[in-house]
Amino acid sequence: MKMNFMPGLLLLAAAVAVAAPPEAIQRVTLDERVVVTVPVSTNRVTTISFPGPIAAIDGVGVTTDGKTPGQFQLAHTQGSSFVSVRALARKAATNLNIRWNKRTYVFELIEGHAPVLALNLEDRAASEIVQSAPQVTPTRLLALLDKAKAFPLLKKQQPEVVASAEARTFGDEPQVADFNDYEICIEEVFRFNPEDTLVFHVTLRNKSEHPIRYLPESFCVRVGNRLYHQSISDAPGLLPPHAASTVYFAITGTPDGGRNELSLKNEFSVLVSRLPSPPLSAAITPPAPPPLSPAPQQPTEMTPEQEARARETLRQAIEELENTNAPSAKPTKP
Repeated sequence: MKMNFMPGLLLLAAAVAVAAPPEAIQRVTLDERVVVTVPVSTNRVTTISFPGPIAAIDGVGVTTDGKTPGQFQLAHTQGSSFVSVRALARKAATNLNIRWNKRTYVFELIEGHAPVLALNLEDRAASEIVQSAPQVTPTRLLALLDKAKAFPLLKKQQPEVVASAEARTFGDEPQVADFNDYEICIEEVFRFNPEDTLVFHVTLRNKSEHPIRYLPESFCVRVGNRLYHQSISDAPGLLPPHAASTVYFAITGTPDGGRNELSLKNEFSVLVSRLPSPPLSAAITPPAPPPLSPAPQQPTEMTPEQEARARETLRQAIEELENTNAPSAKPTKP
């Protein structure tokens, strides 16, 4: 077995956070693209089990004999498919990188009063081959939205209707994604396991003085590095200035057709496609002035020959006029 405790290992940016108090025994599908947070305790042992033999373990601040200083104590037998850990100090935290099936899986260990005692890991490829995403009709999806909206009442008066559903309410601490002039707050998340569907109750808040338009069919959820697109939504598509809007939407399965098996304990980020702002109203332009009357054309300049002929014609006309108006000659006396 390879045991390299190298300092300075970087955690992946995307993390799956486990809300307190967690379930003592958990089952998680392996995904090398996300970090799994595992609460451990100083007086309890946490066992992380893989589907097959572990190839290598890397960590920092971890001791295997209990004598070497460290924040966590680790026990592992070479060739086995599980590793056991416990915290040695309060508020201790580190990451554990475990190599299995030619991939590296990252776990963030944190000391806490409510530890996970057993974390059983499943191979994603095997689970997706066995189980594909359920076929959920639009009518069924609408019914799930209605159940989510009335969940507190149904839980109280008709618990059998929501017996297979889970709910997570954020209360006074909603998960907020700030996009400068607007924000998206996750108020509640519901999981309907038979349909492998999560329903999100979110509040969109416009912080600007202008209306914001968005595509109601474009909601998606980011979990770690994966995006899950909506299967249905109930959203108006318009946020008036300085106003809030309640939206419900659902995600079903995975983009490649498998079951998502998403736990409500994940950290979720909600995204939506925003439309361009409508252009400002065009200014009223004064009517165009009526066209001006065409300017009188200037006489065309004559050539010297044309001018000479014109003068000659004018001279002849004057002579004829003078001859016509001249007095008749008187006869001479003999």
